[in-house]
Amino acid sequence: MKIPPLNPLKVFEVVARTNNLTLAASELNVSQSAVSRQVAVLEEYLGVQLFARERVGVRLTEVGETYARRIGPAFEEIAAATAAITQKYSNNVIRLRTYTTLTARWLIPRLPHFKAQYPDVEVSILNSNAPLDFGSEKCDLAIVLGNGTWPDAEATLLIEDIVEPVCVPGFIEGAATPEGLRGKRLLVSRYRKDDWPRWLEYAGMPGMFETAEKMVFSSSILTWQAAMDGLGIAIGQQHMLDADFQAGRLVRPFARPLRTGQGQYIVTPALQRHSDKIVAFKDWLMREAG
Repeated sequence: MKIPPLNPLKVFEVVARTNNLTLAASELNVSQSAVSRQVAVLEEYLGVQLFARERVGVRLTEVGETYARRIGPAFEEIAAATAAITQKYSNNVIRLRTYTTLTARWLIPRLPHFKAQYPDVEVSILNSNAPLDFGSEKCDLAIVLGNGTWPDAEATLLIEDIVEPVCVPGFIEGAATPEGLRGKRLLVSRYRKDDWPRWLEYAGMPGMFETAEKMVFSSSILTWQAAMDGLGIAIGQQHMLDADFQAGRLVRPFARPLRTGQGQYIVTPALQRHSDKIVAFKDWLMREAG
């Protein structure tokens, strides 16, 4: 593929479009003599005369006009492709990818605080449980449950993942010990199916999960709602249920929280243009978590 030097080519495109050396020099923020030198470089490379020098300026030759008509759309396409990538950092929209449980139970109740501080910034939320891939997803940042390591990304811990059983008041009778789980229905979230076995092992009852009656739900939100309706006892993510604990809808009968070693992380692409709005949103998230 034979491509001429790109800087002289760009200078030629501007001179051909403006049909004026002075205007071209102003647009390119260089001197008029620098414009003339770059045009001469391109003419020498191509071996043709692109402009006819006249006493009051320049005009395109016939071959110059043909060349300008063909390369002009190429520069327009380059400009459009670049704008498609960069414009999201200059508008007032933050594209956040997270998942339904965190969105509904933690983020949405707090978003009015952000809107009060930044009324001109729109937060667009995409919910997904798929593996995070900034290369294919149109988002500025994500909040993801994990261990803090994602390829080609930077991660900051937002909320530590702490779990323990939760139920309606009075569901566990007598002494509040893990033995009180025997004979009780365990409510299981499909996306957090390892929480119960992990907590039971932590509580000293590693084999109980296999023999217990279970009811499986497609999300943690449904699992917790089932617990509120008295269908059984669920595993709760501590920071997602603060409002329910305070209102007395749910209790922690055993008071044995387990730190899973994971957390909710704010994740951003390793290569990302600086954006004041994204920095402000990250700082706000950290303050809310604190």
